[in-house]
Amino acid sequence: MLRRDFIKRSAAALGIAALGKYGLAAPAIGAEAVDTPFSRRLHIPPLLENSGSGGGASPFSLVVQKGQHEFFNSVYTETLGYNGSILGPTIRVRNGENVRLHVENGIDQVTTVHWHGLHVPARWDGGPHQVIEPGETWKPEFTINQQAATLWYHPHAMGLTGEHVYRGLAGLFIIEDEVSQTLALPRNYGVDDIPLVVQDRRFFEDRSLAYVRSMHDVMHGVLGNFLLVNGMLKPFVEVPRGVVRFRLLNGSNSSIYRFYLSTDQPFQVIASDGGFLATPVGVQELVLSAGERAEILVDFGGSSVGDRFRLLVDQFNGNTHEAMELQVADMKAEQTAILSHLREQPRLEETTADRTRRFAMETMSGRGIGMMGGNRLAINGKKMDMNRIDEKIPLGSTEIWHVENRSATMMQLPHSMHLHDVQFNILDRNGQPPVPVEAGRKDTVLLWPNDTVRLIAQFLDYTGIYMYHCHMLEHEDDGMMGQFEVVSKGMKI
Repeated sequence: MLRRDFIKRSAAALGIAALGKYGLAAPAIGAEAVDTPFSRRLHIPPLLENSGSGGGASPFSLVVQKGQHEFFNSVYTETLGYNGSILGPTIRVRNGENVRLHVENGIDQVTTVHWHGLHVPARWDGGPHQVIEPGETWKPEFTINQQAATLWYHPHAMGLTGEHVYRGLAGLFIIEDEVSQTLALPRNYGVDDIPLVVQDRRFFEDRSLAYVRSMHDVMHGVLGNFLLVNGMLKPFVEVPRGVVRFRLLNGSNSSIYRFYLSTDQPFQVIASDGGFLATPVGVQELVLSAGERAEILVDFGGSSVGDRFRLLVDQFNGNTHEAMELQVADMKAEQTAILSHLREQPRLEETTADRTRRFAMETMSGRGIGMMGGNRLAINGKKMDMNRIDEKIPLGSTEIWHVENRSATMMQLPHSMHLHDVQFNILDRNGQPPVPVEAGRKDTVLLWPNDTVRLIAQFLDYTGIYMYHCHMLEHEDDGMMGQFEVVSKGMKI
C-alpha cells in the first residue's frame, strides 16, 4: 500500500473524529514532551529458553505484576508487566519442544495469558475461559506443533484486554525449527536479530497513562500521540554493517501502522504472522494492523560507521512518528547477503474446502442506533456471549471464512480479524489475489471499511472452544467477538 493510499484510507476511517481527538477526557501533553530523543539505548527484552532438551527442563515462569516505568526522564509511571515493570521476556522454543509455564497473577484483577498465533489445545489457549484469579498460578503445558514464526502473548480477559495490554502486558513468543536454524539469516538475538514491539500511548499531564475508554475510544480504539518501541520513547539501537533482521509486532490496542525508513531505503519482508514467506518480498513500506507481525531484513552493508537512519511510522489517525534511530556501529554482521529463497509454503486450495461460513463485522447495527445504543460493534449482529457457541467445526475440516467489514455510512471503521488456534491463507481481498506480503500464513488480517476478505484454514489436532474477534482491543472488549468449537468427527453440528 502506497503512502497516499494509506493516508486516504486512514482519513476515511476516522469517521467522527471531529468529536475530539480523545473524546471526553483529553490528555494534556503532546509528543514534543519527549526529553533528548534518541539518547537512550533500546531495551531488548530478556530471553527465556530451555538450555537443555526434553521434559526435564525447568518451566518458564511469568509473573503478572505492577511496576513503575520511566517513559520520561526521572518521571515514573504506574504500569503492568511480566517479570518486570513493562512488557515481558521473549520466550523462544523449538518445534517439537514440550513447553511448561507457570503464570502467577500478582495483580488485584483477574487476567489471562493468550498465546497469540500458537496452535495449542483449547484448555491452554489462554482466552477468556482460562481466567487466572488474583494470587493464583496457571500451569499450561503443551507441545509445539508448528513451523518457525514470530508470535506473541498478551492478556485476554473479558472486558479487560484493552486496559491490561495498554498498561504494559505483552511479550514475544518465537518458534524455531530445522529450517529457520539452517537458513543463512541473522540470528544473534538483540544484535542482528532485533525484536521491536511497537505501541502507541497517550499520557496525562502527570505522565500517567491516559486509558479513558470514552465513547469515542470504544468506537475508534484508544489511539495515542506517543509511540513506544519496546516500552521506550524514541530510543536508539546500534546495528552492524550488513544484514539485520527486525521482528516487528504491532502490539497496539487499535492503531494501524505504516513502517518505512527515513531514507526510503528498501527492505525485504521474509515472514508474516505464521512464518516464512516462500521468497523475500522487496518493499519500501509495510502496513501492519493491531496484532499483526512481520520479519524484515535491512541491509546496512553499504553504510559507514556513524551513519544514522530513522524508523518512521505513520499512524492511521494522521500522526507520523520518528519511532527510533538506527545507528551503524563498528561491527560487521554475520550475514552480508539476502537469501533468494526461504521455504516452500504450500497454500490451501479453495477446492479442498468442506464448507464456507460468512462473518459480517458490523458497525452501528440494530435498532436505536446511535453511539449510546444498539449493537455498536458486533459480528453477524451478535455481541460476545460466553454461554453461546457461535460456530461448530468438525475436527479435520477445511473451511473458507468469508469476512466482510460492513461499516455504516457515518461510521467507516477498520477492523482486524483474528482467529485463535489456526493459521490461514488469504484466498482473495475484494476479489483480488493477496499481495505478496499477505501470501503466507496469517492469523490476523486487516479489513478497511467495506473490505471483503476470504480466508481458508484447516482445523486440526485439537477439539474445544476457541475465539474469533476483532483485534482492535476496544472493539473486542465491547463485544466484537465470537466462539467456535472444534468438535470430534461425526458429532452433530
